Amino acid sequence: MRFAGQSKESRRRSAIIVIIGMLAGYLILAGCAKKSASVAKGPGAPPEVGVVVIQPQKVALTTELSGRTSAYLIAEVRPQVGGIIQQRLFTEGADVKAGDVLYQIDPATYRAAYNSAKAALARAEANLIPARLKFERYDELVKINAVSRQDYDDANAALKQAEADVQSGKAALETAAINLAYTKVTAAIPGRIGRSSVTEGALVTANQATALATIQDLSSMYVDVTQSSAELLRLKRELAGGLLKSGGAAQAEVRLLLEDGSAYPLTGKLKFSEVTVDQGTGSVTLRAVFPNPKQTLLPGMFVRAIVEEGVSPQAVLVPQRGVTRNPDGNAMVMLVGSGEKVEARVIKVARTVGDNWLVSDGLKPGDRVILEGVQRARPGTTVKAVPFGSGENGTPAGAQEKAAK
Repeated sequence: MRFAGQSKESRRRSAIIVIIGMLAGYLILAGCAKKSASVAKGPGAPPEVGVVVIQPQKVALTTELSGRTSAYLIAEVRPQVGGIIQQRLFTEGADVKAGDVLYQIDPATYRAAYNSAKAALARAEANLIPARLKFERYDELVKINAVSRQDYDDANAALKQAEADVQSGKAALETAAINLAYTKVTAAIPGRIGRSSVTEGALVTANQATALATIQDLSSMYVDVTQSSAELLRLKRELAGGLLKSGGAAQAEVRLLLEDGSAYPLTGKLKFSEVTVDQGTGSVTLRAVFPNPKQTLLPGMFVRAIVEEGVSPQAVLVPQRGVTRNPDGNAMVMLVGSGEKVEARVIKVARTVGDNWLVSDGLKPGDRVILEGVQRARPGTTVKAVPFGSGENGTPAGAQEKAAK
């Protein structure tokens, strides 16, 4: 019995040893196959690079400029007559309509002046009646020489004087009425009114320097941004040379980025650009108008405006990752040329458009620019070009390069 048990244990150990040997054999075979594959792709195989084929495309070019907002309409409320403020008839920070009474100035003296002017006009009109009747009588009598010519002329002059007194009285009455109306200080425009600089009982004077309050129309907002005169000249040259096409300044759209980096949901229109260059900054001012129905924009906010410059119908774009600089500081790209050989080419870049460079010279349609695998591609070497972002078995070319390292 003991001998039989030992024989069974020996058979079990032998089976385990056989299994381990088979697994080791499989691992060795797999390693050899992988090594053979690596040898097959060894130094003799050309390195794989990811390329992008250059194709002209229509691109809308924009410029991001900083600026500040200002109210579409601003009215500073000032008294046009002097006196004591009897009442303030608005709530600070509220919306007011044009013609709403904001302050009531004591009208007593102006009402008295109005009544006095009214009485003076009545007296002048009363004096006009006998003067006209006397002139009419003398006008008939002078024809039959019943009165002297001198008396007739005196009657005519007295009539003219009476008529002038009536006109003067009417003007004085109108002035008194205007001054009396000015004791009610009204809103000139609709909008939101700010804080009041005076209280009831304060003495104000006509056309004083300090405004009683300020009304701002926030339904639309101005955005004033500055652009350097050099950039403006470049834009004009590109438009004149046909590199850019514009739909007209009146149709240029402007987008807005707020102080926190968020985009303003509504677009604005570029209205005009200043015709004079600021001598201190060498820049010109551009003004755009934005609708502001929810009053998100407030006067004085710092914003960044994205202004449409124009459209380039045949723009050549190359991703920024594919552009390097040579020792002279010039922009340079690596291309896959004829014979699948790498060549270096110096290009001219004008500006960035998103994550691309806008190329003004050095590239033509059909050129294949290397974006991945540049480290293993030297000028004059033969490479295998694949579309950018895809390699054999769907592996990115850059990832294969890292794996090889």
